[in-house]
Amino acid sequence: MQEAAVLSEMATPSEKPKLRIFLCAPRGFCAGVVRAIDAVEQALRIYGAPVYVRHEIVHNKYVVEGLKAKGAIFVEELDEIPDTSRPVIFSAHGVPKSIHAEAEERKIFALDATCPLVTKVHREAELHYKRGRQVILVGHAGHPEVVGTLGQLPKGSILLVQTPEDVEKLENVDEGNLAYVTQTTLSIDDTRSMVDALTRRFPHIIGPHKEDICYATTNRQEAVKRIAPVVDAMIVVGSSNSSNSQRLKEVAERSGCKLARLVLRADDVDWDLFQNVGSVGITAGASAPEVLVEEIMNAFAERFELDVEIVSTADESVFFPLPRELRPGGMGRAAYEADDVVEIDDE
Repeated sequence: MQEAAVLSEMATPSEKPKLRIFLCAPRGFCAGVVRAIDAVEQALRIYGAPVYVRHEIVHNKYVVEGLKAKGAIFVEELDEIPDTSRPVIFSAHGVPKSIHAEAEERKIFALDATCPLVTKVHREAELHYKRGRQVILVGHAGHPEVVGTLGQLPKGSILLVQTPEDVEKLENVDEGNLAYVTQTTLSIDDTRSMVDALTRRFPHIIGPHKEDICYATTNRQEAVKRIAPVVDAMIVVGSSNSSNSQRLKEVAERSGCKLARLVLRADDVDWDLFQNVGSVGITAGASAPEVLVEEIMNAFAERFELDVEIVSTADESVFFPLPRELRPGGMGRAAYEADDVVEIDDE
């Protein structure tokens, strides 16, 4: 009798509504983010707490809070650091040269966790400047990466443009001696329209040997483009201050998804919006950890009977080594200023 009751209960259809989940791949952490987070954790292991970090190491509140709990202290400026004998890590977004100079002047042991792909953009801008070219930067004003790139050259040497209209308004430029670089986390489509606007107005402008939009940004946007037109809703896991996460939401909307939301974790989901949907796409920005994707998936599983399909558009195997002074056998402070260089092809 008892066994029959158990079997009967198992056979009872789920009362949960059915929901198809299309899980984007790749999603989440990119190699630059992994490197930056590993740099903080390795510095804590080697030097102990506290380790200071200038600006959020990556734009994700969950990650930042986790590192705070381990002993990292986040500051916006170097003058907030009371003990200059402690290591200070520069975030993945990169910093102006003035910050490196300030650290050197105060004899701060600085560890640079700038993403190598951002460093590539810095080196490109420097190369163009040394060759006497006027440099145009395509990016979002105020974003830390843009602030860092602008700060690689003397003030006023780089012109920032955000829209095609900005391109048309440019004045006092040497039209025959121009080059451009871009922020690495922009929308692929927006960047293409900006490049089109630049090349229309300045036919001889010189661009990067290889586009500056990072591989992870490209891959995550392409996966969203494939899924967004065929789902009722799209969730992007990421922080509101994350440029690449915001772009994923915008790409979903432009690709035809009428309901796209950027959320940090499951508690941020407005579940009333998902009562009558039959399919949801889920992705994560390059600074969002997989544990938050899993948390949101579990929250959906509590409310729906899920049918999950993984949609993969690319394989990623990119790896960036830690700053030299943090690698096994590294020389600690003695290795400062001896870190790897991202090479830029000469013309």
